[in-house]
Amino acid sequence: MSSKQTSDTYIPLASDTELVRRFLDRVDPPQTLSAAEEQDLLNRLKQTLQEKNAKLVAHYYVDSVLQDLAEASGGFVGDSLEMARFGHDCDADILVVAGVRFMGESAKILSPDKKVLMPTLEATCSLDIACPIESFSAFCDEHADREVVVYANTSAAVKARSDWVVTSSIALDVVEHLAEQGKKILWAPDRHLGHYIQQTTGADMLLWDAACIVHEEFKARGLIDMKKVYPEAAVLAHPESPASVLEIADVVGSTTQIIKAAQSLPQMDIIVATDQGIFHKLQQLAPQKNFIIAPTAGNDATCRSCANCPWMAMNSLQRMLMSLEAENNEIEVDAQLAEKAMIPLQRMLNFAAELNVKVEGKA
Repeated sequence: MSSKQTSDTYIPLASDTELVRRFLDRVDPPQTLSAAEEQDLLNRLKQTLQEKNAKLVAHYYVDSVLQDLAEASGGFVGDSLEMARFGHDCDADILVVAGVRFMGESAKILSPDKKVLMPTLEATCSLDIACPIESFSAFCDEHADREVVVYANTSAAVKARSDWVVTSSIALDVVEHLAEQGKKILWAPDRHLGHYIQQTTGADMLLWDAACIVHEEFKARGLIDMKKVYPEAAVLAHPESPASVLEIADVVGSTTQIIKAAQSLPQMDIIVATDQGIFHKLQQLAPQKNFIIAPTAGNDATCRSCANCPWMAMNSLQRMLMSLEAENNEIEVDAQLAEKAMIPLQRMLNFAAELNVKVEGKA
């Protein structure tokens, strides 16, 4: 892997664009259902979940009908870590994960004795696929003097190679803690989140070169133009967004932090720079407010995601029912690998508990 060196940041020049596009080419377009067809699928899913003692855990970014089904059937809607935690704490025999593959793996790591299913195993993440374990492990070996901190949006194998696993809400605390100890950090995979943490903490960080295809599309120029239309609006942004967008934001935070800010801020107009799937929960909790999606791409750019993760969109009622009825699309994580991955994950949880910091991650 080629690379370049700057004064404070080592950036491997990952050539993942073509890999991401090949995955995107395989995404099936959403299937349109009539109201009767949708209701029939919902009834069958509720019945099957109950019969199999299964719980549905859904991410904020999946379709609203899946979020509603999760809550109506005694499941859970939240960020990736809270999804895995709910799965661990509930008494279900089967967990159905509506999200992307690394979320299913996290659920399996925390609940090794439960069967973990997904509507499709094709649902992945640009951050995950842009950080393959072979290249990442070699990168870590080249910089063995550094503490390896990885974002939750990574494979079980990458987590197992790390010293810390962090979510977007606790990453700043962990990195600041390590910097105070004089430790140098190797960060992966999201370069925008890594740069935000680096600039905020002043830590010595080497950054892996990858980005979320949803958040990277948000543009500062478009935000500036939108603020002219909504001059009193608050801007909420996920830290996976580019630095120019974060500089404009009134609040930078994880999905859960964005939801809390939207409820507590006095502004009635809220511009949101994260996946549009979160709007369902925002509108449920603050129905009196006007939520506006932040602009994606420029006038001369091509939008790859348009604020909707194409892999999250692969979760559907039809696929979920087929997976649950046949109990296929099962997430398997090698027991030894899961044990290794649990070490840095548990380290984060222990750190959070000691500082009385509630971990509220993205993904």
